[in-house]
Amino acid sequence: MHRRDILEKLTAYQPRDKRDATQRDRIASFVNAHTDCFERDLIVGHITGSAWLINRTGDRVLLTHHKKLDMWLQLGGHADGDPDVLRVAIREAQEESGLEGIIPMSTTIFDLDVHRIPDHNNTPTHEHHDIRFLLQANTDTGYQISDESHELKWCTPDQALKLSTDQSVRRMVHKWQHQP
Repeated sequence: MHRRDILEKLTAYQPRDKRDATQRDRIASFVNAHTDCFERDLIVGHITGSAWLINRTGDRVLLTHHKKLDMWLQLGGHADGDPDVLRVAIREAQEESGLEGIIPMSTTIFDLDVHRIPDHNNTPTHEHHDIRFLLQANTDTGYQISDESHELKWCTPDQALKLSTDQSVRRMVHKWQHQP
């Protein structure tokens, strides 16, 4: 079953609060209900993979000023049929930053978020069931802004909180600062 890995990761995910548990259960139900959950063509929504990409010293995170959404967010994107969401998160981080040598700090899920994406260029409003991983770059320099971004920026926790109004980014800053 191509959904086994994601369902195992969701089962192993340790929620920090009721919101986390609700998101985990909601995504697991979505995955169980849709055999094509990794496909962008699934109109109601699909699985995406994201990277909370920290630098080598672990004191900065790379955020993108996303063009379509006009928000400061973590790097990430569509699975496009790939059921390995960790691989998706790494691929998306590399594509959106131009950085090579990105490695997972853990293979377990760092954060979960289901959010609505507004209609854009004949794509109707839909949901992203986003699986996020804590990744690390081997360098802070040499990143390249992709055509999906206005800008990229390495941020301290305080800078990330000032830059992004997105609640999920703010939640990930908190999780990053209070890792077990």
